Amino acid sequence: MKPLCDTIGGDYATVRATLEFITEHWRNQPSLGEIADRIGLSPMHLQRVFRRWAGLTPKQFLQTITLDHAREMLKGSASVLDTTYKVGLSGPARLHDLFVVHEAMTPGAYRAKGRGLTIRWGFHSSPFGQALVMVTEHGLAGLAFADPGDEAAALEDMCKRWPNADYVEDRAASEPYRARIFDPAQWSSETPLRVVLIGTDFEVRVWETLLAIPFAGATTYSDIAAHIGKSSAARAVGSAVGRNPISFVVPCHRVLGKNGTLCGYHWGLTRKQAILGWEAGVNSTATS
Repeated sequence: MKPLCDTIGGDYATVRATLEFITEHWRNQPSLGEIADRIGLSPMHLQRVFRRWAGLTPKQFLQTITLDHAREMLKGSASVLDTTYKVGLSGPARLHDLFVVHEAMTPGAYRAKGRGLTIRWGFHSSPFGQALVMVTEHGLAGLAFADPGDEAAALEDMCKRWPNADYVEDRAASEPYRARIFDPAQWSSETPLRVVLIGTDFEVRVWETLLAIPFAGATTYSDIAAHIGKSSAARAVGSAVGRNPISFVVPCHRVLGKNGTLCGYHWGLTRKQAILGWEAGVNSTATS
């Protein structure tokens, strides 16, 4: 079967322009015709491209980024985190998630800033633009995104996190991870995705909590802070979320502001909206 991202990755430029228009005008609830006119496509063509990409029509996607929808996603977010942990990250809400198995590098290894660690990397197509996939012998260590022309900046950004590591461009090593991450047909508890978390103790605790957010769900910075027993550390939690090195897999995109606002995202708010909408489409297809 042809990998999902090979089918939909080329549509991202059209989808990105559509998302940017919807983001700017969602309060006016623009019609499909208005959206298509702005994008420069026929309504039928835009509908076909968007549905192929997200599993949703542009109008359905519009509903997923309204404030009311975000607030609905946040209802009971704190209890969702607690419940997910109680069932060992294997409850029904994660039925269609990535089934991540993770480990953390030792504090000493983190303090060494990657010294003695070989990180193999490659750029690949994905549903959300170019994806930089970085792997070690322990598993996936980094996942970043880049718009055309920004690949070098994305690689530099990631390499700065572990400046003493040895970096080897090796698309053959990173490709199996790319395929595993972005094709829902390969999401299975029988073949879990192995990831390695390289950060401070506090950051790792935050990132582990992110893994408890159900697919197509959401939580807030303050709920995460409360869950790890640091209720007054919402700002520090925000910084740790922003430094998450494994985007999408460790789902920092599912963290929203208290009132349902999207807040920031290291790889761009448009991409955050795209991921949330794509997940909504996958979720609706899987549960229909």
